[in-house]
Amino acid sequence: MSTPADTDSETDEAIETSPQLVLAVDGPSGAGKSSASRGAARALGLRYLDTGAMYRALTWWLLHRGVDVRDVAAVAALAAEPRIEVGTDPGAPWVQVNGTDVTAAIRSREVTDAVSAVAAVPQVRAHLIAQQRDIIANAGGIVAEGRDIGTVVAPDAPVKVFLTADSAERASRRAAETSRSTASTQTDQDRRDRLDAAQSAKAYDAVEIDSTGLGLDEVVDAIVRLVRETRKQST
Repeated sequence: MSTPADTDSETDEAIETSPQLVLAVDGPSGAGKSSASRGAARALGLRYLDTGAMYRALTWWLLHRGVDVRDVAAVAALAAEPRIEVGTDPGAPWVQVNGTDVTAAIRSREVTDAVSAVAAVPQVRAHLIAQQRDIIANAGGIVAEGRDIGTVVAPDAPVKVFLTADSAERASRRAAETSRSTASTQTDQDRRDRLDAAQSAKAYDAVEIDSTGLGLDEVVDAIVRLVRETRKQST
């Protein structure tokens, strides 16, 4: 007979090797979605998908081609032209456009300032969401993070997290990553929050985790506990 500890261990192992577990992580810019999602994916033995990187990759390609990203018709017409590929290893995710590695290039200020306009184009969203759903369906268990994962991309995900944080702390974190002033980062963050509001709704069944004042390990632990508790309740 299994002891309670043995049962918990067996359940945890089943969770971590579940072939179809999808964990959806949404939240605003600077909330720590990427780092927390990668940490949770590693802890749970899952793949990892940064959907925002795909929008950034398309934006990089458009800018590289000299396309005016404010020209909705032009962006829509070119949305499906580049081949965008992403690596789903949480330890070393990568992004390629037509075979060119753009993992670092898509984090530039230029791309950051333009990506919201590109992501708002319906044809862009339809094309990339279809790709994202295909990646999720074939991953064998994945943590997918972005701005509308739980509401649009993977609305049937059994576990959903809405990761947030105080606006000032989000700006401070992002400023530390980019070596920019907190004030200018706050201004840009507020602008992106307004532009991305339509894609940032919290799913009705998502569990909100406020990362204000928490370290990365604490946030990852909270997400992993939620996954384990949710999965145990469903067994």
